Amino acid sequence: MSVSVTPLTQRPAWQALEDHYQKVKDIHLRTLFAQDPKRGERFTCEAEDLYLDYSKNRVTDETMRLLLQLAETAGLRERIDAMFRGDKINITEKRAVLHIALRAPKDQSIVVDGENVVPAVHAVLDKMTDFSNRVRSGAWKGYTGKRIRNIVNIGIGGSDLGPYMAYDALKYYSDRDLTLRFVSNIDGNEFVECTRDLDPAETLFIVSSKTFTTLETLTNAHSARKWCVDALGSEQAVAKHFVAVSTNATEVAKFGIDTANMFEFWDWVGGRYSYDSAIGLSLMIAIGSEKFREMLAGFHAMDEHFRTAPFERNLPVILALLGIWYNNFFGAETVAILPYDYYLGRFTSYLQQLDMESDGKSVDLEGRRVNYQTGPIIWGQPGTNGQHAFYQLIHQGTKLIPCDFIGFVHALNPLGRHHDLLMANLFAQTEALAFGKTAEEVAADGVASFQVPHRTFEGNHPTNTILSSHLTPETLGKLIALYEHKVFVQGTIWNINSFDQWGVELGKVLANRIIPELENGSEPELTHDSSTNSLIRRYRRMKKA
Repeated sequence: MSVSVTPLTQRPAWQALEDHYQKVKDIHLRTLFAQDPKRGERFTCEAEDLYLDYSKNRVTDETMRLLLQLAETAGLRERIDAMFRGDKINITEKRAVLHIALRAPKDQSIVVDGENVVPAVHAVLDKMTDFSNRVRSGAWKGYTGKRIRNIVNIGIGGSDLGPYMAYDALKYYSDRDLTLRFVSNIDGNEFVECTRDLDPAETLFIVSSKTFTTLETLTNAHSARKWCVDALGSEQAVAKHFVAVSTNATEVAKFGIDTANMFEFWDWVGGRYSYDSAIGLSLMIAIGSEKFREMLAGFHAMDEHFRTAPFERNLPVILALLGIWYNNFFGAETVAILPYDYYLGRFTSYLQQLDMESDGKSVDLEGRRVNYQTGPIIWGQPGTNGQHAFYQLIHQGTKLIPCDFIGFVHALNPLGRHHDLLMANLFAQTEALAFGKTAEEVAADGVASFQVPHRTFEGNHPTNTILSSHLTPETLGKLIALYEHKVFVQGTIWNINSFDQWGVELGKVLANRIIPELENGSEPELTHDSSTNSLIRRYRRMKKA
């Protein structure tokens, strides 16, 4: 239940922030740094080998005090405790929200409906460990007796974005004798390209679908099944080349997968929070169970920091409150996530689902339409590539775009000057975005007068910088948990349910209705709107032609 039925914008803490915003909205970061020479040291927070510098934000001590007051009055402490207790805080689906149980130590107790779920989590982890060890060692053989050398994960949404992102992020630690591919799109081009150069006798498919009925996943799985059976000549090959991550043993067995090779997860795990469950089986095969468990330890360390740290020194809380400040008071609509690390190439795509599916809501917990912005648009790509693409708009465009910069002190692959140059760019970008370059400074450089306006940078663009020592499995777990909890804090303050995703369902329902209208030779009567009817008719005509 909601802590308060008073609409958010009518609460005193919110109104105090609105008043404060009017006083500070035009203050420049140049002024804030000039007034406080220690600002770059004071507006920082460090926990679990993650160092957050948030000094280049358009905030004062008073801003942070009022934002923290907003969190307190929103009942954030009670909401955190309720999640960690296993209360059913996902009210529309009447479910607990316990991704934190996926990385809980064996001796911890988290009770749902009278049962401690932690032993079941570790039983699945042990089963995953045994299976991944057999694949990695070559003990698990394909139908023809060949060793498995290719792993293809078939899933969509969290069942694809999570393990795919984490595999790329931790590729440095992976077994390079194994080829991993990820198939999610129902577009047949993806399946064909992902399997084109693979030997079916050496390929294992992991089909990830909680219900084992997801349209995209099962369509791709059946294509994979046919590809495998046609090549190996027997239906019996399926049991040696397919395993499932699911809860639907009946459908898994009907597909031909031995249910002994079905890996379970639970309804208290949302898809976008699930890659540290059995959904991460492909990742465990790639990096090994020891590294996978190190990653889980990183998740758990950040969980404990979030659960126990005072809000003023709590990394997820600080990130969340800064996001609220720009989203709801400055009217910023997007956040750019900019990791300066090649291995984090899919990190922002992963965070898009995590954030936008969680907090992309327009009604509050009482079912009332909100009158304020909720979840932001998340976008970005790794530096330094983005600098030569979209940074121009951030620096000199008309939109305010808060940015999170993420970097590491040590390179996994030291190569000459490369890493120092990479990190120099990260630091330079946050400095340039904050302070810009005045017209007077440009003119003093001898720039022609007609060029001065074009080469002036207003600055005052807010950034966070997150630094860590190395990109390790443990560090990745901490980073993901950091953003998971940031999203949760923001959802709590906005008084929305961050853990359902009904908006995903409508398109699926309509697609199932349209499918027979495209495939049926008798051309059934169309009853959609005039635009959709016209598009379907054109598709059918061109398909025939």
